[in-house]
Order: sequence, then C-alpha cells, then structure tokens
Amino acid sequence: MLRALLLTMLLSLASLHAEKKVIAPPEFAGAPGAPAPMFSAGILSDGTLYAAGQIGTDLKTGAVPDSFEDEVKLCLDRVGIILKAAGMTFRDVVSVQVYLTDMDLFPRMNAVYGNVFQAPRPARTTVGVTKLAAPKARMEMTVTARK
Repeated sequence: MLRALLLTMLLSLASLHAEKKVIAPPEFAGAPGAPAPMFSAGILSDGTLYAAGQIGTDLKTGAVPDSFEDEVKLCLDRVGIILKAAGMTFRDVVSVQVYLTDMDLFPRMNAVYGNVFQAPRPARTTVGVTKLAAPKARMEMTVTARK
C-alpha cells in the first residue's frame, strides 16, 4: 500500500515538470557566423506548441515585401514552417494573436488569413501597435497549437 502511494506521488510530481522541446526549423538557421537568435522559434511543452511572433520577411533576404498581402502570406508561411517542424498543421492552431501597425490593414490581413485558417477557426486577438521590432514590418503573428 505504501509503495503504491509513493509510486503515485512520484508519477504525479513527474507530470508537473513538463518537458520543453525547442522547435528550431532548419529554414530559420542564420547565415554562417551570424549570432544565434535570442529566442526559440517555438517551444513544445506537454503537447502544446508556443510559437514566437513571426513577421512577413523573406527567409533568404530578410526583406519585407512592398505588398501587404505578400507580407501576410510570408508571415503565415513562416508560422507554417514552425508548425510543420513540431509535427502540426494550421488545423492544430487553437489561438492566434495578430499585431498590426495600422488597424486599417485589418480587412486585407483578414482576407489572406481566411484562406489559411479553415473553419472552425482558432480564437484570435488582433491588436493595433505603434511599431514592431522590425522597422518595415506592418504585422506580426504568434500562434498556440495543440495536437
């Protein structure tokens, strides 16, 4: 009886300390000799993926396209790369946060977004911000996904 109780307690304690796995897609690897980023593209913990905020830059050039719709597509492509590296798809996304530097861009972002996220769509928050870390970026997106 005491052994069973101890075993149950140990198993309970083990589950409290969830394993964290860094999701580092090879597509996100920097140029040789470049400093490592100060964040992980994603963290998988207890079956839940927490993706870092993504902007719509080209992975090879780092450029933000002139077309806002292309910027949104590139942003979603980057999110898709993180999801794939974690063994997930857009259908596994449960929550999305979108940050726009101009809320007038919302309908244009939403049109592209609606082509990627199918019903039932994830919960979403969209917030207007004055600026983002990348000076030319007009939007950033982060997602939480669960298998």
